[in-house]
Amino acid sequence: MPKSPFPLLRNLAAILMILSGSTLVAALWLRELTGAAVIDALLGAVYLIIGIGLFGQSRFTLFMAMVVPAATAWYLSRTLPQADPVYNARFAIDALVVLFSALVLWQVRNEPGD
Repeated sequence: MPKSPFPLLRNLAAILMILSGSTLVAALWLRELTGAAVIDALLGAVYLIIGIGLFGQSRFTLFMAMVVPAATAWYLSRTLPQADPVYNARFAIDALVVLFSALVLWQVRNEPGD
């Protein structure tokens, strides 16, 4: 029986969340310390917590890995210029995390009980 690709997708989503979160926190040392920079760092801490949680088995973490990046991407699309490549990359990573988490959550919800 072929092995399911969903644990790989969950781990990939976790890695993307951790990389994104650590980048947001590390940006504090590269940017001027403003309110937006502090909010980005706090969001990075939330991303790190969700990313660590994705390595576990919780469905709640999968749900949060869909809601938080989707809300962040929506907010960024409304407030920031579309031509900035850094924010386009951030949007793409958030979209991938949402997609991978949704696929894994769909599979977990629909798998037959053992």
